[in-house]
Amino acid sequence: MSLLIEWNESLSVGIQEIDEQHKVLVNLLNELHDAIRHHHGRDASIAVLQRLADYTRTHFTVEESLMRILGYPEYETHKAHHEDLISQMNDLQARLNNGEAVSFELLHFLRNWLTNHIMEGDQRYVEHFLSRGAQKSWHKKSWLERFWS
Repeated sequence: MSLLIEWNESLSVGIQEIDEQHKVLVNLLNELHDAIRHHHGRDASIAVLQRLADYTRTHFTVEESLMRILGYPEYETHKAHHEDLISQMNDLQARLNNGEAVSFELLHFLRNWLTNHIMEGDQRYVEHFLSRGAQKSWHKKSWLERFWS
C-alpha cells in the first residue's frame, strides 16, 4: 500500500487512547489513497470513505465527550473544527455518490487537515486532559479499538 500519511511521533498527542484512534484514521486515509491510486473502482472508494467518515464521527464523539467531562475551555472551538471536517467528508461522499471522481488534491486536503488538526488543535488539549486525570497509557485494548478491529 502506498502511504499518503506515515504515522510518526510528531502525530502523537501522548495519550494512548487518542493516539490509537488517530492511527486508525491515518490507516483509513491511506487505504482510501491506495484505492484511488490503484484504480480499485468507485465502489471501493465509496466504501473506504464511508468507513473513514464513520470512524471519524466516532472518534470526534469520544474526543468531544472527554472535553466536556474534563471541562476543556476550548471545547466549542475544537468542536467547530470537527464539524468542518465532517462537512467536508459529507461533501466528498456526495460527490462520489453522484459519480464524480475524488482527486488527489482532495486527499491531500484531508491529509493536511488531519495532520494539522492533530499537531495543533489536539496538542492543545493534552496538558488540560492530563491535569484532569486522563491516563497516558492503558494496559488493555480500548473498547473502541476492540470494536473497530
